[in-house]
Amino acid sequence: MSGTGALAGKLALVTGAGIGIGQGIAAELARQGAAVALHYAHSAAGAEQTAREIAGMGGRAVTIAGDLARVEDCRRVVDEAAAFLGGLDILVNNSGVTRRGAILDITPEFFDEVFGINIRSQYFCAQRAIPLLEGRGGGSILNLASIHAFGGVPGYSVYAATKGAIIALTRELAVELIPRRIRVNALAPGHVEVPRHLANPNYTREYGDSIVPWGRVGEPADIARAAAFLVSDAADFITGQVLYVDGGTTAKLAITPAPLPKE
Repeated sequence: MSGTGALAGKLALVTGAGIGIGQGIAAELARQGAAVALHYAHSAAGAEQTAREIAGMGGRAVTIAGDLARVEDCRRVVDEAAAFLGGLDILVNNSGVTRRGAILDITPEFFDEVFGINIRSQYFCAQRAIPLLEGRGGGSILNLASIHAFGGVPGYSVYAATKGAIIALTRELAVELIPRRIRVNALAPGHVEVPRHLANPNYTREYGDSIVPWGRVGEPADIARAAAFLVSDAADFITGQVLYVDGGTTAKLAITPAPLPKE
């Protein structure tokens, strides 16, 4: 497996790869031939299971723990990934937290936690990775944003602000890093069925399907396939872009018009 596929020979670090979307991305990059370092903060079991599955397919993988709210851990995780892999071609900045709270209830501690993990970690992981990517002749950085950067949902002011910042950072870095031959893009997932949804006793698949225009809730694999394309050589002419993978959610107006009167 490691010698074939669109990403054969590529060396990738995926942050937040122990669960959900990050886990799916790590597995898909490996299926397409990349050697993968899977970072995790709390989900050791998920990261290790995926690494075993990659090894079982004939691929190469390692798991690396770290608290990416700490800049020193951002640097260490990138360094350890590159040391194991033998360099770095791809950085997928997926680590993040989803927190909800009405604006009048937000504390500085709440604000700092969400910004620290969602945007600060992406910034400093990218900063550390840039020389490594350039040393391999260029590469790709993929940042995970969200449809929350596109439209408002009550209670997500801080989370949405981080995702908007990720899109702005993506476009800025895309321009700044062109001379280094590093492409920078973002993925903005819509409603994706991840463990935090499944853990809610009131959540059902039928509910998830009902709120997505395409008629079904997203799965990590939907995001993973888009991620694999954007970091591949097939996307060589794509940089500074945001791809919404949301089953039509951002394309549809939130308002539902009343039926037209019959003639």
